[in-house]
Amino acid sequence: MARGVVSWLLLWTLVSVCGADVCPCERPELCQQIRQQRDFEVFLFDVGGKTWKFYNWSMVTTVATFGKYDADLMCYAHSKGARVVLKGDVPLSYVVDQDNRTAWITEKVNLAKSQFMDGINLDIEQAVEEGSPEYHALTDLVKETTETFHREIPGSQVSFDVAWSPHCVDGRCYDYVTIAESCDLLFVMSYDEQSQIMGDCIAMANAPLNQTLNAYDEYLKLKIDPKKLVMGVPWYGYDYVCLNLSQEGICSIAKVPFRGAPCSDAAGKQKTYKWIMKQVNSSMSGRMWDSKQEAPYINYKDDIGRIHQVWYDDPQSICAKTDYVTSRGLRGVGMWNSNILDYSGEAVARQQTVMMWNALLGC
Repeated sequence: MARGVVSWLLLWTLVSVCGADVCPCERPELCQQIRQQRDFEVFLFDVGGKTWKFYNWSMVTTVATFGKYDADLMCYAHSKGARVVLKGDVPLSYVVDQDNRTAWITEKVNLAKSQFMDGINLDIEQAVEEGSPEYHALTDLVKETTETFHREIPGSQVSFDVAWSPHCVDGRCYDYVTIAESCDLLFVMSYDEQSQIMGDCIAMANAPLNQTLNAYDEYLKLKIDPKKLVMGVPWYGYDYVCLNLSQEGICSIAKVPFRGAPCSDAAGKQKTYKWIMKQVNSSMSGRMWDSKQEAPYINYKDDIGRIHQVWYDDPQSICAKTDYVTSRGLRGVGMWNSNILDYSGEAVARQQTVMMWNALLGC
């Protein structure tokens, strides 16, 4: 065995025994946590794979990693001055116990350190009754997580994902005001807004403009600092099978109840922007625009003759929302999720992808 190999193995053994973490980046300084806070956040969720190589890194400030840990992504993001943060999810019934809560936070901090990460995104979307033990445990979890991360990883970022409205959407009755005060930012999930359809069971926009913006007004009425709010927009849509398509273009959908509502967007299937763009040209309608909801949609017929209606967001509908971000002085914008554009490099796809990224900064 060569002397260099023996030396390397000895070093690896010593590092393993001592519990130190070896920087996986070509340049060791890229393993240093990002501490600089940008005035405007472009916060994205990466769910795995290698599409991150094609993101518009001139915009990106934070990447929440919801896929398998990718050291190359961490190194590259740091080279661009962007944070990379963990996903944090835990059953609230578990963290009602203080010891369990502390242990969970400690585990996440240690994981962040070992992977050279810059914080954590708390994605806890569980239904909670106001005043319940879980309600208080969630509030305490956010506060304690933030305090621990800030202490153990100076300059780290702790974010919390909230529903599109603060009014108990999907049973998420949280202490939004205290949570907002405790963490660095709230990522507002301004999508899946048809999860509880109380009116007619019909296909509608994933994130209608007025409904979306009115919900931000409600957050601001709670005196939540606008600099804590990041607007999340959908880079996907919903494909509904129409039980009936009226002459006015209204698509009746199956009744799929959800958390007390008789109908839900669960009657449809989520489709990526990449898929939708390929479907537009072959659809029976072409791109249509609903001026009331300010969203695009298409109608198409499947292989067995059923009519579908697909509602989605594109640069026009997104720009109307992100313009609000600027006018109201919100912290920034983001999307679910960054992987699902067409990064193939084909000419039309490239243009579509560039326009979707650019729409994040308004029009």
